[in-house]
Amino acid sequence: MYANAPADDVELEEFELYALDRIKLLKAIDDGLSTGKKGPEMKTLIDSKMREFGLQTGRDYDIRKDEVSHFALRMAYCRTDELRRWFLQNECTLFKHKFDGMAPNQKAAFLKTHDMGYQPVDNDEWTTTIQQGIRDTIKTFANKEVDEIMAKGANGFYKVPFEEVFDLVRSRRVFLAGGSAYVPQKDLTSLVVGVFRSRLSKALAMTSRRWAQHVAGEEKDRLAPVIMSLSKRYIGRDYGKQGADGEVGEVITLKDLNKAAAESFPLCAKHLFRKMKEDHHLRHEGRRQLQLYLKGIGLALEEAMLFWKTEFCKKIPAEKFEKEYAYAVRHAYGKEGKRVDYTPHTCMKCIAANPGNGEHHGCPFKTFGEEGLRAALSGMSIKAAKVNEIVEKAKGQHYQLACGMTFEATHEGKTIDAGVQHPNQYFQESRKALGYAKGDGEGEGVVSPEKVPVTPGQKAVGVN
Repeated sequence: MYANAPADDVELEEFELYALDRIKLLKAIDDGLSTGKKGPEMKTLIDSKMREFGLQTGRDYDIRKDEVSHFALRMAYCRTDELRRWFLQNECTLFKHKFDGMAPNQKAAFLKTHDMGYQPVDNDEWTTTIQQGIRDTIKTFANKEVDEIMAKGANGFYKVPFEEVFDLVRSRRVFLAGGSAYVPQKDLTSLVVGVFRSRLSKALAMTSRRWAQHVAGEEKDRLAPVIMSLSKRYIGRDYGKQGADGEVGEVITLKDLNKAAAESFPLCAKHLFRKMKEDHHLRHEGRRQLQLYLKGIGLALEEAMLFWKTEFCKKIPAEKFEKEYAYAVRHAYGKEGKRVDYTPHTCMKCIAANPGNGEHHGCPFKTFGEEGLRAALSGMSIKAAKVNEIVEKAKGQHYQLACGMTFEATHEGKTIDAGVQHPNQYFQESRKALGYAKGDGEGEGVVSPEKVPVTPGQKAVGVN
């Protein structure tokens, strides 16, 4: 139940790596729920991801990693209502999965340890009157399952104070006697998950207050930057960084750009590219997002400079472009200022943006109104029924899933297995689907330890 944080000392690097693995696990759960996976499908997915991210080996859990990563993310996701909702939903799904996987004796021990007041029915209480009452009650809502539910006898039921199961009492799904409800074991999970949700929700509110009052200020130079970055952390590969051979994936030239934009740009890049062609200008954030995206798809600096100069100079003199805008293009490629090899914006960075009037950066699935989104999708020759599905997914704030559905609708049903995490990933997968490029062999959605930015020599941090 994560009632108390572990008192261990944890190296800051280990703390961050544990947290990143849990983020990837919760993200996989969120994607599974959002795509409609249920029952056995979700069980298989979570089991697979727990093994992949080192939380489960065979039937054994890595308790230390589980606890440290949970409390790390409790700090990272306590700071806004939206973050709390996301964390709460997916942690509850993970908790339910683990509780369902317990043996009956483990469940009984768990309930006793956490003092929930749920008692397994004793064989001495399993009288004919109780059995008949339960059987008659079950028949009213699950006639076909009566024999299956009753087959386990007393071991298949728990006594629960009736005031804790008002929803089951209201729908007449449980037999009442002596102030207790006799709850079938299969319905017990929802009750325990409900308690977990309530306790975690309160804990997140308390953590939020403590964060604001103490941690954010006291740890502003050490722990706070790590915590604040976790909820925004992109966990896929880097796009736009040059390899040892100087290449950046598939190379796109200026003469190919219009065709590539029509075929393979995600909606965010497509919208920026179209507005650039229409208005011959973009405001700073839009320019920055498109500059880095074009760098990421392999457009060389010389060709990028020609593209921007050609478009801007349809409205302004060349001298003005050179004076006010050329520096930013070179800067994006690491040729000016600190000469940083900047990478393109991730989906999370785009989604976090809130463009104002006259600005076009960010994620269109979030920023477009319903009619505007419908028009944009229809303009991509997507069938009306599919447009409706994508719009509904975007209205539910599942922006990356909506983008993935758009990919599927425009690529003859082909999908991105890892889900859309990055605009440049979308482009790369599109080129593969269209036969322009072969896979590069790199796993999607995997971050290697050397890519996690941790300052060498940082001290251990107590989880408390």
